[in-house]
Amino acid sequence: MSGKDERCRACEGTGMLADDEGWQYTCSICRGDGSYSQDDAAKGARIMEVDETNRLLD
Repeated sequence: MSGKDERCRACEGTGMLADDEGWQYTCSICRGDGSYSQDDAAKGARIMEVDETNRLLD
């Protein structure tokens, strides 16, 4: 993993996020690698799918 300055703030460098029920999914900001760079900033937002109870599907 890269230095502290490039660590993703959304997932704190872990590459994973969790919803309010504890379901874990890949960080949509850094795409799961734990670091945020100019390449991540240039990519568009990823649209995530949900099931009938609004849980994120990865």
